[in-house]
Amino acid sequence: MDHILKLQQTLDALFGNGTSKSLPKDAEMTFSRKTGRIRTVSHKGKLLCTLRIDGSLAISTHFAQTLLKNKKFKENCVEINADAAPFVEQGRSVFCKHVVSCGKNVRIAADTPVLFKNQVIAVGRAILSSEMISDFDRGVAIKVRDSLKSRNEEIKS
Repeated sequence: MDHILKLQQTLDALFGNGTSKSLPKDAEMTFSRKTGRIRTVSHKGKLLCTLRIDGSLAISTHFAQTLLKNKKFKENCVEINADAAPFVEQGRSVFCKHVVSCGKNVRIAADTPVLFKNQVIAVGRAILSSEMISDFDRGVAIKVRDSLKSRNEEIKS
């Protein structure tokens, strides 16, 4: 199977049909030496995503911002209020009480971009589903894996 086709089908399956149209045509892929599977996908030196063993994708904040051009992708996102934004940018978790709106496709253990003013500030794994996040006022909703400021600090050092 063609590797680009596999990546496009994975994007469409995880984030909604048509999401793969935002994938750059000249994306570079690195492969595992042992298995020959796709490990990482990058474009012009920036990491877009990493393929996990379970078949899911670990997307970067840069790639999530690119995918946000597609309307269906926003159903996989969580938007937070101004009180939590500076903390989430630094890599802290998102709590339920700070969530302003939650997309209907947010599922437990799914990669979920965190938005503030229609900008992706972090990406993490959802601890709760969209219904639970909307219902609860306590507890962690998204455990942040990658954020804007934590990424910049890594590059500087």
